[in-house]
Amino acid sequence: MRRSRAERPVAHDPLAPALEARDLSVSYGGRVALRDVTFALEAGRRLAVVGPNGAGKSTLLRVAAGLLSAASGTLLVHGHAPREHVCVAYVPQRSDVDWRFPLCVADVVLMGRTGRLGPLRRPGRADRQLARAAMERVGLDSLAARQIGELSGGEQQKMFIARALAQEAEIVLLDEPLAGLDVPATTDVLALLGTLERATLVVALHDLAVAAASFDLVLLVRQRMIRFGRPADAFEPDALEEAYGSSVPMARTADGRLVVPDDDCVKEDR
Repeated sequence: MRRSRAERPVAHDPLAPALEARDLSVSYGGRVALRDVTFALEAGRRLAVVGPNGAGKSTLLRVAAGLLSAASGTLLVHGHAPREHVCVAYVPQRSDVDWRFPLCVADVVLMGRTGRLGPLRRPGRADRQLARAAMERVGLDSLAARQIGELSGGEQQKMFIARALAQEAEIVLLDEPLAGLDVPATTDVLALLGTLERATLVVALHDLAVAAASFDLVLLVRQRMIRFGRPADAFEPDALEEAYGSSVPMARTADGRLVVPDDDCVKEDR
């Protein structure tokens, strides 16, 4: 039987970057959220998107996920517009999720198979096996029947990582996955992200120390791109001052001078 258009995955351009922005600008109701952002991210890289609240971090991830459209310029996923890409997994901020919804962990993880199946097919035995394996990999197999609102913050993030695993995602977009987590939970989530060796990771963060220690590339933004490159280059004092202002305290790390924003509010003004 011929597959419907919704079921056909978008073919990748083998010569294109996993994610590429070309003069990307995005607006909300006349307000510019991002402007003139240009970068290319090769497959398998780990990119931290950092900047102050309202800088456009969430906006960039939503465009890459196909949830927002550009006002001008383009953003390409493996050489194509971000639509119908079953290879892309998007994890929103936890505050954007209705945790009262009557779903259990296994339900959410199995949703990762939806794009692979198409709208009219039900998950089969192989799909359920993939979901179970994903839950085991992140350590949530014993909580498969737990309602999602009963999970801790760290367990909720693990659930979304398991969904990306079940989806067999090649690009994983995570919006502030460490927000509100304690140190042990943060360590666990970062360790799990470290196991996604074949995936391209794009993670919005507010903790620059984590970005410097755990990611090989950084995109520093404040409505526009300030720096894109290695953490040591992106976190040079002049770039940090441009992003956060001159009053931001600085601390020296192994990678050079690093800003330490005094900001408890991680919910981004989009």
